[in-house]
Amino acid sequence: MAPVTVRVPATTANLGSGYDSFGLALSKHNTVHADLAPAGKWRVSVAGEGEGKARTDKSNLVAIAMRRLFVETGSANGATISCVNGIPFGRGLGSSSAAIVGGLVAGNELLGRPLGPDALFRLAAEIEGHPDNVAAALFGGFTICWWDGDSRVAHVDPPGGLAAVIVVSEEGLSTKQARAMLPVDVPHADAAFDAGRAGLLATGIALGRRDLIGPGMNDRLHEPYRAVAVTDLVAVREALLAAGADGAALSGAGPSVIGLVVGDDDAEAHSRAGLIAERAAALLAGQPGRRTPEVVPLDRNGAVVLQS
Repeated sequence: MAPVTVRVPATTANLGSGYDSFGLALSKHNTVHADLAPAGKWRVSVAGEGEGKARTDKSNLVAIAMRRLFVETGSANGATISCVNGIPFGRGLGSSSAAIVGGLVAGNELLGRPLGPDALFRLAAEIEGHPDNVAAALFGGFTICWWDGDSRVAHVDPPGGLAAVIVVSEEGLSTKQARAMLPVDVPHADAAFDAGRAGLLATGIALGRRDLIGPGMNDRLHEPYRAVAVTDLVAVREALLAAGADGAALSGAGPSVIGLVVGDDDAEAHSRAGLIAERAAALLAGQPGRRTPEVVPLDRNGAVVLQS
C-alpha cells in the first residue's frame, strides 16, 4: 500500500454536565503520515506540539494504537510514522485521543480498511479507557457516548452557527491526575442537577439554542473537585462569560477552559467569538499561566484521510 496521511481534530469533552459522555470536535489538528515497514521496525518523528518531549519509538501513542490494530487484523507489519501536532499535550483538548485515532485510522488505511468506523471507535475507546474524546475525534461534530456492555456513540452534526473560544493553560494536567480528584460517590442532588443540565446542553447544541447551552454547561459532578488543581478555573470561566460567551466550562479534564458561542451561521458565530476572545484577553490580562484566548471553529469531519 502507498503511504497515507491522516488529519485528526482536537476535541473537548464533558462540556460541563456531559461528564464522560459528550464530545465536540474542534478545528485544531494533528497530522499523521505513515508507511508500512517490515515486522518489528518502528520509527516515529514528532514536530510541533510535543516536539522534543513525545516518544519517538514504538511506545509513542500513535504507534501503540497502530500496533494494536495490526494485532487485531493479523498483520505483522511495522511502520514509519511522522507526526505534526497542532494540539497541545495534556491540556484537556484530546491530544491522546487524536494520537490514538490517528494511529488507528492510518493503520487501517495502510491495510486496505479491514475495520469499519464502529470497530475503530470501539478499539479507540478501549485503548483510551473512555469513549467521549475518541468519538468526537473520529466522527467530528458533537457526539454522545454511553455504555451498554460496549461503547456506543450517537453523532450529531450541529447546525451552522457554533464556534468556540479556548483559553489554554501553559501547564498540563494528566487525565489520570484529574480523575484521581473525583469522589467515588456523589449526592443524588448533584446527579439530578447534572442530568437536567446535560439534557439542556445536548438539545442546545443540536438546535443551536444559546438559551439552553448556557445553563447546560453548569456542572456539579467533576468541575468543583478539579478546581482544587485548576485554581483559576472560576476566574477564567467568569471572564469568558463576562466577555459574552453563551456558556463556559472546563475542557475535558482541564486545565484549559472553553467557551461556546452561538450565531445565526458559522460566519456570525466566528465573528462573535473573535470579539469575545478580545474581551476575554483584556479581562485576563496579567493572569499567569494562560495563553491568549483563541477562536476555534468546529470540526464537522472528524478524522480524514488526506491521501492514500
